[in-house]
Amino acid sequence: MASMDVDFDSLEARESDIAASAAHPETARLLSELDRRQLARKIALPTNDGEVRARLRELDEPVTLFGAVFSNLSTFTNLGSQIGDTRAISAVRFSPDSSMLLTGSWTGQAKLWSVPSCKEVRVLKAHKERIGGVAWHPEATLSQSASAVNFATSGADNDVKLWNLESDTSLRTLSGHESRVCRVNFHPSGRYLGSASYDGTWRLWDVERGDELLLQEGHSKEVYAIAFQGDGALVASGGLDAIARVWDLRSGRTALVLSGHSRDILSIDFSPNGYQVATGSNDDTIRVWDLRMHQAIATIPGHKSAISDVKFFHAPPSRDRERYPLTEVPRAFDAMDAFSGAGFGAGAGAGANGEAKKEEGEGTSEEAKPDVYAPGDDSRPDFPVSGSFLVSSGFDGYVKVWSADDWQQVRAMANDEAGKVMSVDVSSDARFIAAGQYDKTFKLYSDPNVDLA
Repeated sequence: MASMDVDFDSLEARESDIAASAAHPETARLLSELDRRQLARKIALPTNDGEVRARLRELDEPVTLFGAVFSNLSTFTNLGSQIGDTRAISAVRFSPDSSMLLTGSWTGQAKLWSVPSCKEVRVLKAHKERIGGVAWHPEATLSQSASAVNFATSGADNDVKLWNLESDTSLRTLSGHESRVCRVNFHPSGRYLGSASYDGTWRLWDVERGDELLLQEGHSKEVYAIAFQGDGALVASGGLDAIARVWDLRSGRTALVLSGHSRDILSIDFSPNGYQVATGSNDDTIRVWDLRMHQAIATIPGHKSAISDVKFFHAPPSRDRERYPLTEVPRAFDAMDAFSGAGFGAGAGAGANGEAKKEEGEGTSEEAKPDVYAPGDDSRPDFPVSGSFLVSSGFDGYVKVWSADDWQQVRAMANDEAGKVMSVDVSSDARFIAAGQYDKTFKLYSDPNVDLA
């Protein structure tokens, strides 16, 4: 009898054909081994050993995310609460070096707090009305001078303001929006700032001169959220029209339309890998979109109420630049013009068990899955690569952590009687998660077993 000449990889692809002849002893043995391998792939392999990870890559086997990093995240607990103001804390963001937390509130005040002590460092009377968003310059507290622009705030007084770390007076005010400014975000270069507004536009500003460089319409309702791709070529906006748009900054035109949410989009963030976007909506779901595949790859029914904020883990800029350098042309979009203006379908749906559901035949490819460990950084095996996990906050009072490998929940942290969580962020050293609360407090979460000194 002729040799069957079958290996495990070809067997997996041809499983249905071989099943018909499963009675053959050799086929039966291979099928049994295939079942064993498939089961083994589902079992997490927590390890910090660089040689083991290298061997797994050599064997083309997945490097599990549930090692030291996710073990730490799964134990995160509330270190304590701090009264942040006399009204709701609407925005929280860690400084790039993780040493400070910037908060904005409905009083119009912005405050700086030390981390992890949560001691008040500075109080700024930033806006006449409630603050919608706060953002740090990407090099603030790292290479940026304390006297230069270090962070920005936006408010319901229609203004955006730029601040340094030395003065209680803003360096400049960016005026032009005709209604409240919800969110702001710095371009990765630090030279530009994006703002999203209830006037139905998002705008791009020159940070140094304070000039408005671009006024962009396209949403049929208010624009609520804005985020830049890590290499600076794309910007994403989310609106109360339940649509997210990805814009090509080279042309100022819409490159992609992300359609699938049924209600307002309240938050948006680019993964540091450059081709995935997460959106949080008032329809109580998070959607993850793969811009290369032109569709949503997962819908996460992660909260029982509106998703107020979503944030991928972003390592410090110096680490990100080694992995994802700034370029003129986006790395993942060599064929951008081929689908300029293309729309996304609803893509993946939610499973009945409340877990993220991927559309059949689609999902995150093995190549797209982030390795949780930074390449060549075995001295810090507990330091994750940018984009390896996602955090979210909801009006249901929860802060949650999600694996970016399979979009499954790693940790859920209830906020006792605090009520709505307005904003969430994760520090660049991956040691802290902060949450801004409707009850006027903010909370700091961390692994209780880690030395915070």
